[in-house]
Amino acid sequence: MASAARAGVVKPASFETALDEMEQLLAGMESGALPLEQLLTQYQRGAQLLQFCRERLEAVEAQIKVLDQGSLKSWTSD
Repeated sequence: MASAARAGVVKPASFETALDEMEQLLAGMESGALPLEQLLTQYQRGAQLLQFCRERLEAVEAQIKVLDQGSLKSWTSD
């Protein structure tokens, strides 16, 4: 993540950590108690976390495709 390192962004330890942080950010933003500047900062961090999560999901999907020999299989039970 060259752009993240360049911008000084703290990378989450895991997908789950990123989700937890996003939930906390959202709760703070929804409270209506934050000043505008802090809302903007939290929104930006949320966007960074969302990008991280998307990248992790795409990486896992690519691994699943390899394991399933190139074709995605349904996750529903038969």
